Amino acid sequence: MSFDLLEECKNAKRIGITGHVRPDGDCLCACLGLWQYLGKCLATAEIKVFLEKPADIFKEMKGVREINSDFPEEAPFDVFFVLDTSTDRLGGAEKYFKAAEKTINIDHHVSNMGGGQINIIRPEVGSTCEVLYDLLDLDQLDRDMAMALYVGIIHDTGVFQYSNTTPATLEKGAKLIGYGFDFPKLILETFYQKTYVQAQVMGRALMESIRFLGGCCIVSSIDKKTMDFYNVEPKDLDGIVNQLRNIQGIDCAIFMYETGVLEYKVSMRSSEKVNVAEVAAYFGGGGHARAAGCNMTGTFHDCVNNLSLHIEKALKKWEAEHDEWNCNH
Repeated sequence: MSFDLLEECKNAKRIGITGHVRPDGDCLCACLGLWQYLGKCLATAEIKVFLEKPADIFKEMKGVREINSDFPEEAPFDVFFVLDTSTDRLGGAEKYFKAAEKTINIDHHVSNMGGGQINIIRPEVGSTCEVLYDLLDLDQLDRDMAMALYVGIIHDTGVFQYSNTTPATLEKGAKLIGYGFDFPKLILETFYQKTYVQAQVMGRALMESIRFLGGCCIVSSIDKKTMDFYNVEPKDLDGIVNQLRNIQGIDCAIFMYETGVLEYKVSMRSSEKVNVAEVAAYFGGGGHARAAGCNMTGTFHDCVNNLSLHIEKALKKWEAEHDEWNCNH
């Protein structure tokens, strides 16, 4: 479909922007990039971003201090954007979405069926920031916008190492760094660098991890007591599941942290052998083929047993398909 972002906002006096609960780099930066762009192109419109408080690693990004994280009562918005998520994960911003005159959902998750009046869902693209890049008038792009889009892209592509990275992604990344920001510093400070406490928690999660299904899968879990001991929040646990996946011989990594009594937030990363988006979908979650998540209830062992049933099916399916391919070639 033909979509003109500025035309859809024409004559709008109030525009709202949000993303999903616990915003990651792509979600946050898509919201900030769109906020900057609309603010530049629609000078008379009032534009607000509503998100849960982002991680401190993003504190130097333009617009972070303007984010509304307390979700106050607001008059209905003329246009309301939902970025990087389906419309069922908006948290405190859901009330703005429901009351808005026009709603626009922009995302790249294959599990998103589109809940806005207008839906731009491109699962073949590696990040929502890349989807947004394709929707903007690039003549209006400036250094701060380019920096926001770049940070979002590197976070959802693992600094261009995940399989969702395409030649087009690399070309866009090259054009964005041409705006002159310090991209090595951004990569270090927002993607790789950890505080001492974050490193301690990650070390504990790695040390207490368990391999299963013949050693090709690995799982680790942090309970609320441990999180309280280290005085860490969920955002401090970012990167643990990726580190588990980086262990040699691992086809599927699972990291879980306790959110309540017998309640867990589950993150999964995988090789080409396991589509974790399909696994997560069984439990009401979703995401990408190689990176997905869900919420689960039960004991730690209950959750792992339920996940392993679907992971094992995926592994056997992959092995059967490749055995057949080898026989035919």
